[in-house]
Amino acid sequence: MKLNYKRTFFIGLAFLSISAFWQMYDNIVPLILQGTFHMNETITGAIMAGDNVLAVFLLPLLGALSDKADTKWGRRTPFIVVGTALAVVLMLLLPIADRKANLLLFVVSLFFLLISMGLYRSPAVALMPDLTPKPLRSQANAIINLMGAIGGVYTLILISLLLKGEGTPDYMPVFLGVALLMVAAVVLLLLTVPEKKLAEQIAAQNLAEEPEEEALADTAGELAPEVKKSLKMILLSIFLWFAAYNAVTTAFSRYARTVWQMEGGGFANCLMVATVAAIIGYIPIGYISARVGRKRTIQAGLALMLISFFAAVFFNQYHPVINVGFALIGMGWAAVSVNSLPMVVEMCSSGDVGKYTGLYYTFSMAAQIFTPILSGAFLQYVSYRTLFPYACAFTVAAMITMSMVHHGDNKPAMKKNILENFDVED
Repeated sequence: MKLNYKRTFFIGLAFLSISAFWQMYDNIVPLILQGTFHMNETITGAIMAGDNVLAVFLLPLLGALSDKADTKWGRRTPFIVVGTALAVVLMLLLPIADRKANLLLFVVSLFFLLISMGLYRSPAVALMPDLTPKPLRSQANAIINLMGAIGGVYTLILISLLLKGEGTPDYMPVFLGVALLMVAAVVLLLLTVPEKKLAEQIAAQNLAEEPEEEALADTAGELAPEVKKSLKMILLSIFLWFAAYNAVTTAFSRYARTVWQMEGGGFANCLMVATVAAIIGYIPIGYISARVGRKRTIQAGLALMLISFFAAVFFNQYHPVINVGFALIGMGWAAVSVNSLPMVVEMCSSGDVGKYTGLYYTFSMAAQIFTPILSGAFLQYVSYRTLFPYACAFTVAAMITMSMVHHGDNKPAMKKNILENFDVED
């Protein structure tokens, strides 16, 4: 059995467009909120946390709704098409509202835009396992994640090239560039992926090849006390390192302009370095995890992040060496994200994988709701220079709680196919 790489590439177009959008949202929306509408850091942070609040409710609901859908285009495709169409129209209203300084238009458009993105986020992610045989999903997920990274880099390149000079920038070219990518991606997906036909074929293939053991999966009950303690500690660790990392990614565009006096879209280059470094780091991280274990790899990743966050505190203006720090942040984050979810599900029985995966996302989403507000308050009421010390504090806390995790650390088997090292659950 071999993976259909061409088909998987086309399936991944939806995730590519989603990643391109969120990269733009995280970097441009805060600049508009502050530059045009003069909102303080706390309110800006609260608005930036809004997508995560909506996600907690929307993603499970809409994922379940798409499970039950039955149309001639399939279960997921209608959600992807409608969600993308609504999102493209609504996102183009944001730079218009920015030009007119119309706060009401901006807030209303942003609210419905986030709902539109939530409409197809879960169905788009679910499309890959629907259309991929079970033994090949790891390789397919590698391609999907790589395409998501490409989507993020695409947006960062747009920001870097199209936002130039001082004064009030015109964000419309960036929004148009991302909108065109989203439209092109969904059109190409429709033309190349007949979801319903393929889903029926894959479902039959999975049923025929499913081993009998899966029907007799372990359904162990209550966790042992020591395992339960490890679970609590790693979930707390997940919350803490997401609090550190998300604070930096959400506020960095503002920090770069305020503290390092970076004009235009120059700040995007640092984020692009981190993203590319993470992509490059996935393969060696897979080998390191197989040799030294997941826990040690996570701890090494946290150490890289801490060193970089701490070093950034001492820069009063931008210097090219900062990019070295962001490369280390990208590699450190890759080491953490590759291994954290496998450690969580390692502690549960096979029948509880979905439940424990839900716990993972509950804690990661909670951190992304909490940290823009708290870090935003520090930026507003203390100083912009609190950003990297804030990230250091939460990273150190994550290192302490991670040291208390003593289960879920089975060394992953070495991958037979090099692409499997890119299989990141995110």
